[in-house]
Amino acid sequence: MDILKIMGLPEGYCTRHTDMPNHLQTKAKTLCWEYNQTAPTETEKRAEILQHLFGTCHPLTFIEPSFRCDYGFHIHTHGLTIINYNCVILDTSPVHIGANAFIGPGVCLACAGHAMDAAQRGEGIGTSAPITLENDVWIGANATVCGGVTIGAGSVIGAGSVVTHDIPRGVLAAGNPCRVLRPITEKDRITPLEITPDRK
Repeated sequence: MDILKIMGLPEGYCTRHTDMPNHLQTKAKTLCWEYNQTAPTETEKRAEILQHLFGTCHPLTFIEPSFRCDYGFHIHTHGLTIINYNCVILDTSPVHIGANAFIGPGVCLACAGHAMDAAQRGEGIGTSAPITLENDVWIGANATVCGGVTIGAGSVIGAGSVVTHDIPRGVLAAGNPCRVLRPITEKDRITPLEITPDRK
């Protein structure tokens, strides 16, 4: 089977680095570089670059530089997506980001992995598996989500966590390895301040 078809499957795979379409990373690296050079006011230019970079890019996708990814065309945003500074997405498999996603600074979504066996690792044998963030997920700063993981709708991942297994919907999870701490309930609702407009 063609490597691009294998990469796009919803299952994980194992391959050699020589089988990967590494030449296609040049486009992604160039677009990421261009994006990271934009001024904060160049919102239209940023949106245009993301449309060329991602496989599916919802219009309400906002990313603070710097941002980096492997291929780009395996990244799909499906609604409001807020990605903070210094995010890395290793999209050697599909990465689906649901609506109302909040991704903190320094987060890494890593579909790609390497062989555990040292000899195979030295030969460039690696693995990859998709990552799915369902709707309304918040990932805290400097968390890492590993390949093959699905994070359920409405869940929150604590800062600095390493997510190696699926997380169910509607929970707070944190740690290394990341584990469920408790459900998110009505008690977690907060009351914002009432700010009076300055009428000067």
